[in-house]
Amino acid sequence: MIKLTGMNGKELILNEEKIEKIERVPETVITFINGNKYIVEEDVDEVINKIVEFKRKICNGTFK
Repeated sequence: MIKLTGMNGKELILNEEKIEKIERVPETVITFINGNKYIVEEDVDEVINKIVEFKRKICNGTFK
């Protein structure tokens, strides 16, 4: 799960395993495999970095 910020400024906790695509249009839109879409304040690269960081923590057993 990754923490992002919705366009209303509220924190979102999203399941990165259910993401189908991430688009920059110009805001960042995350589409899930069920069709739900979320617009977030973070840019595409930052979302990708958060996903990679989370996966790295899981693989290394350092997730807390």
